[in-house]
Amino acid sequence: MIELLSSGLLDESRTTLFFLAAIGIFVGILIGSIGIGGVLLVPGLIYLAGYDIHVAIASCMLSYGFSGLMGAWMYTRKGTIRWATGGWLSLGAMPGAVLGALIVQQLPADVVTLVIALFIVFAVYSSSRNNNTHSGSATMKPLTLSAIGMLVGFGSAISGTGGPLLLVPIMVWCGWPVLGAVGLSQMIQVPIALLATLANFYHGTIDVLLGLAVAAVITSGVIIGANVAHVLPVHQLRNLVTVALIFVAGWMLTRAAFAMII
Repeated sequence: MIELLSSGLLDESRTTLFFLAAIGIFVGILIGSIGIGGVLLVPGLIYLAGYDIHVAIASCMLSYGFSGLMGAWMYTRKGTIRWATGGWLSLGAMPGAVLGALIVQQLPADVVTLVIALFIVFAVYSSSRNNNTHSGSATMKPLTLSAIGMLVGFGSAISGTGGPLLLVPIMVWCGWPVLGAVGLSQMIQVPIALLATLANFYHGTIDVLLGLAVAAVITSGVIIGANVAHVLPVHQLRNLVTVALIFVAGWMLTRAAFAMII
């Protein structure tokens, strides 16, 4: 049954709204510059504003549709996105996002967090052994790209991270230039967010007002981040991505470990 939640956003204190806005802008800058940052949104809504985890995930997924459109437009203007590659990734991401959104209610959040964190650690280790910083593109078959897209769509819908958190390390691991991987991560947010949001509407776990408010804030940050990414030297951008991934993976592992112990 489709049922929209009444938003509790208007009931939040000004201090809470200020911190949520600050987190949103910071996350938007990270998403726009290195493609990674959405993982911070859900915890912010849960621990700072007291939202239920499923409502937080669903509302964040709605916001990624808008930030993804802006990011894709910014990167397209700068000629960074390979649209054919993005099309095959999106083809796989759409069913993966629907599947992830449909079963997220049944999976323990801490188990999902642990699996994603371990994957990121492995991806960081593998990509660090590949010093690809040229402006070309790795050759990948359409079936491989669609399989990657399905994995990213599934994991993103479950974790509420939007796509870039998983796609960027995978593409870099496969030999894709960092800036090109970040560009693709902007594009893939759109189909993932759209399909996951439709499934979340069906479950009635989405707070539309919250999602739109988050979208407005992080989209502003994406504009700043996309411009920053295209002026940074490639090796600096790559190092920034690696450091961010290590930080996020460490945080997710710690959170999952504490939850399992307690």
